[in-house]
Amino acid sequence: MSASLNTACAPTATTAAATAAATAPPLAVLGRDVTVPLVTGGEVSYAALDYAASAPALQRVWDDVAAYAPYYGSVHRGAGYLSQLSTDLFEQSRVTVAEFLDCRPSDQVVFTRSTTDSLNLLAAVLPADCQVFVFETEHHASLLPWTNARVTYLNAPRTLAEAVATLERALAGRDPHGPALVCVTGASNVTGELWPVKELAAAAHAHGARIVLDAAQLAPHHPVSVRELDVDWVAFSGHKLYAPFGSGVLAGRADWLQEAEPYLAGGGASRKVARREDGGVEVEWHTTAARHEAGSPNVIGVYSIASACRALTEAGFEDLVERERHLIAKVREGLAEVPAVRVLSLFGDDAPRVGVISFVVDGWNSSHFAAALSAEYGIGVRDGLFCAHPLVRTLLGSEPQAQGECGAPEAAPGERSLNAIRVSFGAGTPDEHVERFVRAVGELVADGAKWQYRTEEGRCVPAV
Repeated sequence: MSASLNTACAPTATTAAATAAATAPPLAVLGRDVTVPLVTGGEVSYAALDYAASAPALQRVWDDVAAYAPYYGSVHRGAGYLSQLSTDLFEQSRVTVAEFLDCRPSDQVVFTRSTTDSLNLLAAVLPADCQVFVFETEHHASLLPWTNARVTYLNAPRTLAEAVATLERALAGRDPHGPALVCVTGASNVTGELWPVKELAAAAHAHGARIVLDAAQLAPHHPVSVRELDVDWVAFSGHKLYAPFGSGVLAGRADWLQEAEPYLAGGGASRKVARREDGGVEVEWHTTAARHEAGSPNVIGVYSIASACRALTEAGFEDLVERERHLIAKVREGLAEVPAVRVLSLFGDDAPRVGVISFVVDGWNSSHFAAALSAEYGIGVRDGLFCAHPLVRTLLGSEPQAQGECGAPEAAPGERSLNAIRVSFGAGTPDEHVERFVRAVGELVADGAKWQYRTEEGRCVPAV
């Protein structure tokens, strides 16, 4: 594990500073005052505990975007003042993101739509005959894009050391003469567990391979240093980093990006287009990040990412990590007191993790349980397979789940329906939300749901 992640996650002696950080107020986010109706009557403030899907926008980000909005203009397209201002803001945002990720001077920051888009971009620029190595534990965004490469899927490891050893063995048996890429997550979107990224990067490089880090779940919770982790690329999404509006980042080495055809062909990616004598067109493409940013850029989405990067840096990751550790302990200790609850884990109880916890409840279908949390307690969690189907199926094994009064979406023919519940939180989560969640879990297990539920279009919903 890299020093930065060890420092962030390993247990430490209690200090006045750590205690103060743990009890500090959460960062201000939009939606903190929203109330929602309960099926049992009345209203309650909404407890947003689905950060791993999309985190609420930081108030700071919203304010920055609102201040810029009247000055919105076309980027790289106009001579007017607003266009020039927007272009400067767009390019300065690139610098801000590079600083946030501690990029190397030669690295490029390419703005995309999301982590999924970033990794599909990287897949599109792989050299011919590239070998890709990816663990089955990955989110689909990093598991599925490599259709044009020779892919080796690695079995789920059960310890951090096994993860490194598994990759070492796979790389040792690869064709040593061709290009190779390793894709790995920084923090699991299912278990929240941190992966040994620095050690995996060292293994990749020792065997002549490159490595891309899916930091979608890591970047909102911990500092990510491209240099210290020694990864070749890093990808993440704005909407998980408290920045809405649909932008993402792929940052890292420029050579494969510069040598490949543009991910999208169009204006902005081209430097020069001319007609040829044979009637066709001849195109000279940009060699900068613009090569893969064709079309009118999402300047507001990009600016929101830069704003979030500044806000998290200024808040201090050390304090944010300490406070999140405090929330993780509350949830894990509360769930441990309910015998019917089983928390899903690859690496065990002592593994360092971020605020993402998945579990199942004996006697309950997970969809039914999640619906009751929402309808009766105003708590938003996620249920299902979390776009990480192989991992969740591995963690659930063959354990049966009671269907309850309504169940998960129908399984494929011959398959048993599997799903789990995921609670996730972060810098904007108040203590009351996780305390309400823990209390609700205990009450639902002890007393059952207060309402009747039914299945509608594959979802469990309150019966009316």
